[in-house]
Amino acid sequence: MRAALERIRQAALADLEKCESPAALEDVRVRVLGRKGELTAVLRGMREIADAERPAMGELANTIKAEVEERIAAIRAQLEEQRLTKSLAEERIDVTLPGVRFPRGHLHPLTQVLDEIVDIFVEMGFAVEEGPEIEDDYHNFEALNIPRDHPSRDMHDTFFVSDDRVLRTHTSPVQIRVMESRQPPLRVIAPGAAYRHGDDDMTHSPVFHQIEGFLVDDGITFGDLKGVLSEFLRRFFGPETRTRFRPSFFPFTEPSAEVDIGCVMCAGSGQQAGGEPCRVCKRSGWMEILGAGMIDPNVFGFVGYDAEKVSGFAFGMGLERLTMLKYGIGDIRLFFDNDLRFLRQF
Repeated sequence: MRAALERIRQAALADLEKCESPAALEDVRVRVLGRKGELTAVLRGMREIADAERPAMGELANTIKAEVEERIAAIRAQLEEQRLTKSLAEERIDVTLPGVRFPRGHLHPLTQVLDEIVDIFVEMGFAVEEGPEIEDDYHNFEALNIPRDHPSRDMHDTFFVSDDRVLRTHTSPVQIRVMESRQPPLRVIAPGAAYRHGDDDMTHSPVFHQIEGFLVDDGITFGDLKGVLSEFLRRFFGPETRTRFRPSFFPFTEPSAEVDIGCVMCAGSGQQAGGEPCRVCKRSGWMEILGAGMIDPNVFGFVGYDAEKVSGFAFGMGLERLTMLKYGIGDIRLFFDNDLRFLRQF
């Protein structure tokens, strides 16, 4: 048995020196020291040898087992050190190299333009207010001088949530809610989303954004309205921007006006480069930009204001339209498609 144990030791140590990977090392360990290994088989045969020789053989077997285990541990540590050294050599980082810059996100073009508009009006003394996007019929229509049988309701293409709840068709309900809760003087703009069921094409979307604005105080005139809006349009589109006011109709303002600016596509000439008619202004040299007017006294009645003591004006503009005109964008759907080729331009 002594000779068998010595053969096992010599073969195991020789095979261990040839191991170049943890897997090969594990194979030798299992072959020699495993439950069915060579050394284990010898130890199981100890009961067949003479009692006088058994202690010496047991001590030798344990010595060989400890020697092989120690050598396995040493080689395993050596292989791990080699692996780590190789890994460090192959994967080392040169800290002197410049870092990799990840592209930063940026604000959506509608948000950029909205921020610009809000900044202009805030500098003019207006506060910013918001309201619910699901409105009751009273605030969305009734209190704005649009009773249930009024024909102008047909122009709103309303999404109904219930018999008395709608997705607001404009941001004008914020005007009513603010005036219900506060007394003049008031200077407020109310930006936000609005919803109308209609065409989904290059110039229309079922969800869009408006900026409602109004000013209420003693002695407010149409001249104040013209001054505020003309100043805003010149600051937004440029100091040379021409403006004009045309008579119009809105249920909640009287008198009412449509506000035009000189066409930004053809510089008001009515013609594009090469003499072709301007498709945006249709040769007129003017573009409709927003609606406005003096707040109807009936609206003041709904909020408890005395129309004999206060007056005011209101206006509303479409954020998408302003952005399209400012940047020469021809399709409103680009704002909602999330196409990075489009968004990266802003």
